[in-house]
Amino acid sequence: MKELRIRVLAGVFVVAGILSWAGARLWNSVGTLPSVPLAAPVVLALIAVILLATALSIRARLKAQRDRVPGAKGVDPMMAARAVVFGQASALVAALVAGMYGGTGVFLLEYLDIPARRDQAIYAGASVVAGIAVIAAAVFMERVCKLPEDEDDDHPGAATAA
Repeated sequence: MKELRIRVLAGVFVVAGILSWAGARLWNSVGTLPSVPLAAPVVLALIAVILLATALSIRARLKAQRDRVPGAKGVDPMMAARAVVFGQASALVAALVAGMYGGTGVFLLEYLDIPARRDQAIYAGASVVAGIAVIAAAVFMERVCKLPEDEDDDHPGAATAA
């Protein structure tokens, strides 16, 4: 399984932001721009909390398993792999959604004197922050579930020399 690349997530964020900003300008010139829902940052924050709680739980179970704590519940490798896949998918979607709301929020900065647009800009900014929190939690989960490097691969002659 490949690791998340921050450059890819940043690229998705930037491209989605530019397209969203351009789309918001076009939509506003043709008609009324749809509002940014209050639920957007709430849902993203909830996903970030779930990812973080899962990562902390797996980390605690792995530590107990490593320390050979009696009665410690181990981590099923398939469950850890599923958690990583969920984290990676969440990070990609969060980068896309945060970019969309970021572009819309940048467009809305021109209209802060209108109370409804100001609220939408705040919701868009909160969505970007919550999206970044999802990405951070997903990267943390990936680091928690990463297998330790095999030392024999780093030093091919070390196994034969011993």
